[in-house]
Amino acid sequence: MDFKTRENLIAWERTYNDPKYFEEDPIAFPRIFAARFKGGKASLQDVETAAVFAAHFAWGRRAMIVRDCNRFFDFMQWEPASYVFSRQWKDSQESIHRTVKWADTARICASLREIFRVDGTLEGLGTEGIRRHVFGQKDDPKAANKKINMMRRWMVRRDGLVDLGLWTHTDPSELIMPLDVHVYDEAVALGLTSRKPKDITTAQEITDAFREIWPDDPCRGDFALFGYGVSKE
Repeated sequence: MDFKTRENLIAWERTYNDPKYFEEDPIAFPRIFAARFKGGKASLQDVETAAVFAAHFAWGRRAMIVRDCNRFFDFMQWEPASYVFSRQWKDSQESIHRTVKWADTARICASLREIFRVDGTLEGLGTEGIRRHVFGQKDDPKAANKKINMMRRWMVRRDGLVDLGLWTHTDPSELIMPLDVHVYDEAVALGLTSRKPKDITTAQEITDAFREIWPDDPCRGDFALFGYGVSKE
C-alpha cells in the first residue's frame, strides 16, 4: 500500500466513521435498542435480535432495507426479544423483504429462542456458529459470510461512534471485513486485492491490508471504503 492511499484511507475513516452517515442504514435498528439497553429499557437479547434481522435484510437499496426493517419491527411492536420468546411468529410464504419470507423469519426466531434460553447471548457462537445455529445454513469454508461479519462488526467494535461495542469478550482484531459487492469493488480499485472470487480468502486479504493501518481494529477500513465510494461520487 503506497503512502498516499494509506493517508487517504485514514482520512476517509476519520470522516465517515460518524453516525450521521448511517441514520438511514440497517445499523440504525440495533442502535435504537442499544440506546435503550444502556438506559436499562431493553435487553442485550433485544439488541442481538435487532442486529440479526437488520443484517439479514441488508440486501438491496438502503431505502428498501430500511422500509422493510421498519415493517418487521412494527409487527414485533418494537419488542424483538419478547417477540422471539412469544412463539407467536408470523409463519407464511409471504415475502417480508425481497426473497426473505415470513416463514424464514419464524425459523430464525425459533433458533434465537433456543440459543437465548440456553446461552443467553449469541456472542460465543462466532461466525460459523451463527451461520449454522441462527440461520440454519450448512458449513461452507469458502463463504465470505458478509451479513454475519457485518453484524459482528456492529456488536464488537467499541470506539463509541457508529458500532455498538456490546460484545466485550470478542477482540476487534479478530473481525473480518464484511465483503459485499461495494466493498469488493472499492478494494479492487484501491489495489487492496486482485482476487476474483468474492470469498472468505478475499475478505481476509482485504482485512489484512487494513491491518497494516489498524492492526488492533482492521474493520475501521469498512468506513474508509465507504468514504472512498462517497469521494468518487
